[in-house]
Amino acid sequence: MKRYEGLFILNTAAKEEGIKELLDKIEAEIKAAGGKIETVQKMERKAYARVADQKHTAGFYANIIFAIAPAAIVALRTKFGLNEEVFRVIFTNSPVPKLAK
Repeated sequence: MKRYEGLFILNTAAKEEGIKELLDKIEAEIKAAGGKIETVQKMERKAYARVADQKHTAGFYANIIFAIAPAAIVALRTKFGLNEEVFRVIFTNSPVPKLAK
């Protein structure tokens, strides 16, 4: 299993009340694919620097660190790409943190 960091930009359509449930669904999808969640960091709602259309001008950002088999990342990227509630998702390799001496 490899350690990844997923930055999720959620399409909240200016509503904050559904964030917790949406993050729970995302965690469940990662676990169903065989992943193990380490950390979920909820950030805040931010306006986009470049607005693609007037319908989506801001999104809620969340950062999830998890471990999963590398082959499962492609399936997760596809699944989240089809989810209308997830505006964008970016997966990057996340090195294991070194302990301070």
